[in-house]
Amino acid sequence: MHVVGTQVIPEQGGRAGFTVEFVGEGGEVVSVSMRNDESRSLNRLNAVERAKAVMLELANADISTPEEGTKSEVKSHRSARMTGDKDEMERQLDEGLEDSFPASDPVSVTASTIPTDRAKKH
Repeated sequence: MHVVGTQVIPEQGGRAGFTVEFVGEGGEVVSVSMRNDESRSLNRLNAVERAKAVMLELANADISTPEEGTKSEVKSHRSARMTGDKDEMERQLDEGLEDSFPASDPVSVTASTIPTDRAKKH
């Protein structure tokens, strides 16, 4: 897989952890979800390196395949983006917006106090 991009997605503003998505040139997406510890040492800056370490551990793990006729215990799911689940994507967007509020100064509305010539013409 040739990685063409990565995306770091905070869970509850990063307090709960992060999901790192590695995107391949053929449209493949590999997601690694990591929970934050009590010291909150996982952050946006080190999430990609930690996700790489998790995948390296997985690649080197001794995973036995289930014997024929037995039920596999491995569960997988596709991301909301890959399945086109608009409701889930909206929920994630709302959660991200709530967790980042207030991210910037509030919108200000001002009215001009500069007089115009309209009053003089009447």
